[in-house]
Amino acid sequence: MNKAVIAAVAAFMVTIFSMASIHEVQAAFGLFGSHKKIKDVNGKIEIPIKKVDDGKAHYFQYEGNGTSVRFFVLKSKDGVIRAAFDACDVCFASKKGYTQDGEFMICNNCGRRFHSSRINVVEGGCNPAPLRRQVVGDMLVIQASDVVPGARYF
Repeated sequence: MNKAVIAAVAAFMVTIFSMASIHEVQAAFGLFGSHKKIKDVNGKIEIPIKKVDDGKAHYFQYEGNGTSVRFFVLKSKDGVIRAAFDACDVCFASKKGYTQDGEFMICNNCGRRFHSSRINVVEGGCNPAPLRRQVVGDMLVIQASDVVPGARYF
């Protein structure tokens, strides 16, 4: 490959990465998946606990009531299933969300790190914006009415 082609490909990659969120780039290249689309049934979003209890962040995109809202769910090391919008009060305009690094969620815009055990506990600033959730039997239940206000982030 000649140098001009390599430079053109590199410029293209830089353009793509600068214009899209990390999750959109990952989806475009088939890396790590993206936000799984999810809908509510009778106003409830139900996610089987066994699908999200592996300590990894699982990304979802709720589409309902004319809105599209992204959030993630993970089980922290202390055994608590946690949920938050894939955005924060500070960096939401960048629409880059968070990436997981072990026990931490990292803001893809500013690089701040947040321990997973603090999700749903600490709010405001660049912390992942908390999303109310409830474990009912073997299901994680999130009310659609709690998700819809998160549309302001997206």
